[in-house]
Amino acid sequence: MTNVTKSYYIGKVYLVGAGPGDPGLMTLKAKALLEQADVVIYDALVSPAILGAIRPEAELINGGKRRGRHSKLQSETTQLLIEKARSNAIVVRLKGGDPFVFGRGGEEMEDLVKAGVSVEVVPGVTSGIAAPAYAGIPLTHRAYSSTVTFVTGHEAAGKYRPQVNWEAIAQSSETIVIYMGIHNLSKILPQLVAGGLPLDTPVALIRWGTTPEQDELMGTIGTIMGQVEERNFAAPAIAVIGKTVHLHSVLAGGL
Repeated sequence: MTNVTKSYYIGKVYLVGAGPGDPGLMTLKAKALLEQADVVIYDALVSPAILGAIRPEAELINGGKRRGRHSKLQSETTQLLIEKARSNAIVVRLKGGDPFVFGRGGEEMEDLVKAGVSVEVVPGVTSGIAAPAYAGIPLTHRAYSSTVTFVTGHEAAGKYRPQVNWEAIAQSSETIVIYMGIHNLSKILPQLVAGGLPLDTPVALIRWGTTPEQDELMGTIGTIMGQVEERNFAAPAIAVIGKTVHLHSVLAGGL
């Protein structure tokens, strides 16, 4: 008879989307879990205001990743979640935005399920929608845009498809929202132009979206890189490219 070693877990892991930064945009379910959590492993972009909503007795662990400054490897974070679920009832993996939108939530959930850990995802408001809204930029508008593409500007090394087809995106989408794209923007924009976008296509860069520190830079495909250099405009930020960016000048005053 073959002996089978089983792992037993007393707890459950919740992959929780903290939203884009404004604590008012966090879901009621996310807030309730933070108030009950035994352990919270949080990302770098989770705002201090949201961290302040965590139960004071909870164990807090920084699992954040920023370009060139990783607190933990992805495999270490997943293993930590597995270990904490063995001795804690409520383990929260707190992610900025939404866990399943460029948040590696799918990868983490897959590994937890394989390990036999009970896991649940709690969606959050993603920055690609919220930050433009706070800047007075609708992603769709009947007069300007009926299609939106959300795409990462920072791809993982060795991924199944090594390069985003930016030319195809330029030809198929009227509004393009690029996550984590500031570092590679100078390489991305020429590919969008090669795909047919004019140099005068409006571009908005929005950093620290929905927080009191939200900052915006408005330009065009032809001017934005010069403006980035002049302003020293750095990550974390998203880029919005398309005609709806024009509405910022009209709608931002009403916010």
